[in-house]
Amino acid sequence: MNRTDDCAQPAPRLTWEEDGATRSARWRSESGLPPPRRVVVADDRLNADAAYRLACEGTAMLWRGDYHNARQLLQAMARRGAHRPRKPGSADGGVRPPAEAFHLHRQAQAQRARTLGMLLIPFDADFGIPLRRAPDARAACAQAWDADGEPSVASLRELLGLIGASEWHRQGVEVPALGARIHPCYGVFSPVRGEYVDLVAAAPLPSQALAFDIGTGSGVLAAVLAHRGVAHVVATDQDGRALACAADNVARLGLAGRVDVVRADLFPDGRAPLVVCNPPWLPARPTSPLEHAVYDPDSRMLRGFLAGLAAHLAPAGEGWLILSDLAEHLGLRSRGELMDWIAAAGLEVAGRLDAHPRHPRAGDRSDPLHAARSAEITSLWRLAPTKAPACRSAAGPA
Repeated sequence: MNRTDDCAQPAPRLTWEEDGATRSARWRSESGLPPPRRVVVADDRLNADAAYRLACEGTAMLWRGDYHNARQLLQAMARRGAHRPRKPGSADGGVRPPAEAFHLHRQAQAQRARTLGMLLIPFDADFGIPLRRAPDARAACAQAWDADGEPSVASLRELLGLIGASEWHRQGVEVPALGARIHPCYGVFSPVRGEYVDLVAAAPLPSQALAFDIGTGSGVLAAVLAHRGVAHVVATDQDGRALACAADNVARLGLAGRVDVVRADLFPDGRAPLVVCNPPWLPARPTSPLEHAVYDPDSRMLRGFLAGLAAHLAPAGEGWLILSDLAEHLGLRSRGELMDWIAAAGLEVAGRLDAHPRHPRAGDRSDPLHAARSAEITSLWRLAPTKAPACRSAAGPA
């Protein structure tokens, strides 16, 4: 949505020299990276070694050559980055602690993204790409970007992400628990990891009257609850893309009369006999919109859900917390912390269902985080308000 109020910040601009003149265009970066300060115009004569060297030095390359050659160049740059030697182990020569390995892994990912993001693609005002053999990506761009009637520039890597997300949205992701497909949108987490969905599909329902789905994202869990016979589901989120995506999926599945998608920071008004939440699993800072579904700074959403759950549960109701223990294996959060938060919120564990990961990375021994990923378990915690101790009579026990 375009902002037109007086508080709107001007869009960042990329400036460069070309054909003896200073030029500029709107800069687009979903991760919020500032426009590169150094820009050179490049074409098919640029080889991968020179491109990778420029990128590592912080010089961006605005592409004017063949589009497919640009894609091949990006792939060659990625191979050069992959062949760089990894940082050695800890100072004493041993294996790094899991938390340190995780942070180093994220740093390496961020550096790789910055380097590969230095190959830039121009866009016309209508998101057309003025390059030879360029695809028509206008629809994919329009799904994620606001149109402001002026040319723009973004990284080729970001464009490929837009095109991939558009294809995911078009094809959808098969969800066996639904017997149907969910169509994720750009910037909204895709339900490709099925174990958390299967847990919600298998847990015994405390009621079929009403449920809240907190942080609904694509709407997949709200749809699963409705598919299981819950008469009314209120699905909340505060991200505009997630709200639009969930509403679209609810309509596609013919559930618009049973699932309400509403904007809220965590809970809607009222109480429900079932309140479900699948918060981001790792307490770390997200660097892009999509990462908000994975990283939760200081476990804000997790702690907020637990703290507010009892006040939004109907009598004899349950809260379902769907959470991976990957953070525990990485040393980012302990099981003791989680149990303390549950107890401090006036809650107790009524039961738990567990699922082992099925995604390919769990078995990838080349992954720097393989030890943690291979031990990961995703759990559905059934939470209920703590029962007050029974009062004794003044005369004491019989």
